[in-house]
Amino acid sequence: MRGTYTAALVAEMIDAGIDFPWVGGISAGATHTCNFVSRDAWRARAAFVELAKDPNLGGPISFVRGRGYFNSEYIYQHTSGPGELLPFDWDTFNASATQFKIGSFNCETGQTVYWGREDISTQEELVTYCQASSSMPIIMPPVGLNGVAYLDGAIGDTGGFAIDAAEADGYERFVVVMTRKRGYRKSPSKIPPAIYKGIFRKHPAVAEALLNRPKKYNDSLDRLESLEAEGRAYLYYPDEMPISNGERKAVSVQAAYEEGLQQAKRDLPKIMDFIYT
Repeated sequence: MRGTYTAALVAEMIDAGIDFPWVGGISAGATHTCNFVSRDAWRARAAFVELAKDPNLGGPISFVRGRGYFNSEYIYQHTSGPGELLPFDWDTFNASATQFKIGSFNCETGQTVYWGREDISTQEELVTYCQASSSMPIIMPPVGLNGVAYLDGAIGDTGGFAIDAAEADGYERFVVVMTRKRGYRKSPSKIPPAIYKGIFRKHPAVAEALLNRPKKYNDSLDRLESLEAEGRAYLYYPDEMPISNGERKAVSVQAAYEEGLQQAKRDLPKIMDFIYT
């Protein structure tokens, strides 16, 4: 739920009228992408803060029953329709000229897959791709699409940053929203490789990706910081990150959003300076 903190920035940018010709996201960033393109500041917040109050979100019982510690089936398939917890403005999203990419991990090939506007014609397809982008290994089940299993795109080629997709689409300047403090680098996993290989014996590419993720993530950070030094990227780092990705307590999620909102209000003028100069 670290995306709660950065959801505040998404909401503030929408309210400030900031728009981009291209937006990309992986994992929680996929949700941010959808809310940004649909210009829904309310949903940017509610997708984390209000969802945390919902008893259907998940937990140990959900995990034991095979639905995941976070119940992705419920989160993505049963909250975005009319009259549901997080109604999604498909009409605004679909009418937007903003191009986007949502990244996921193909468990069969071990490759990152990006879906864009050309791949999506219905809201049902969109939320399913977001589910595939956000289903964290081990604690959430993979998502099946056309007979292929997909997991969280953060274990893919870039460690969770859609910078490769943006560059492939021809962009040269970037605003990148981070969920870790400046200076953070991932350490090698303390879990023995044999454990990963045993858990994912049917999908060895997933085990390999988890073992390689720290290097890919750190390499991407090095690349992003080089772009920042060249003046080609604005990297938005949280001052603090008060919650973990596994946080479900509504009070903690609410507090994280409020902290993120304070920073977003403070830093928004700097982001606007980068965008418009």
